[in-house]
Amino acid sequence: MRRAAATVHRAFDVVVATFALTLTAPLAVLIAAAIRADSPGPVIFRARRVGVNGREFVMFKFRTMCADREPAGPGITASDDPRVTRVGRWLRPSKLDEWPQLVNVIAGEMSLVGPRPEDPRYVASYSDQQRQVLRVRPGVTSVASLAFRDEEALLVGPDSERRYREEILPEKLAMEVGYLGRASWTGNLAVLWRTAVHCLTRCDTSGAGRGAGSRRGRRQDRR
Repeated sequence: MRRAAATVHRAFDVVVATFALTLTAPLAVLIAAAIRADSPGPVIFRARRVGVNGREFVMFKFRTMCADREPAGPGITASDDPRVTRVGRWLRPSKLDEWPQLVNVIAGEMSLVGPRPEDPRYVASYSDQQRQVLRVRPGVTSVASLAFRDEEALLVGPDSERRYREEILPEKLAMEVGYLGRASWTGNLAVLWRTAVHCLTRCDTSGAGRGAGSRRGRRQDRR
């Protein structure tokens, strides 16, 4: 029974991810062109992340940082991070930079809904309880990523990485572990719906209000 449920879940992920990628292909082309016109470097950023059972994989994102600065610096992105490009400041609040991760879903490395994958440097310090999130495929979206959709606004100042490690990450992991205990089809569909609404509303507002918002260093979603 459990295997059948997992098979249905996997089939749902693949069908939805394939349909979404096909439907949004024209938008992806426009985003790629904007990234190339904005700054030199590749369109896709490849990040090392820890997936199911602790296996590392390469997670895809639209590049939102200067190519010569992307590997350097902390593993988190603060609201005033100078590495973020002009196009990146529009993509990040709308979550459109995460869209290439649908390829990771089709490849079987991620799921549509699940704990967000973390950088190996942070996973190394997980407690036994926190490591429960590694029992399932990481997700493109999750309850924690929705709750902390304005996370970068909290990461201001020279101690932003310490605050992420000691305050924000533990709270996010507690939310992810809690959701694993009550995850359901209806719950996952609700997370997907809320994520879609967030993307659409941020796409409408980030273009018009992002100029002032970026100068204030306020609205950003985590890398």
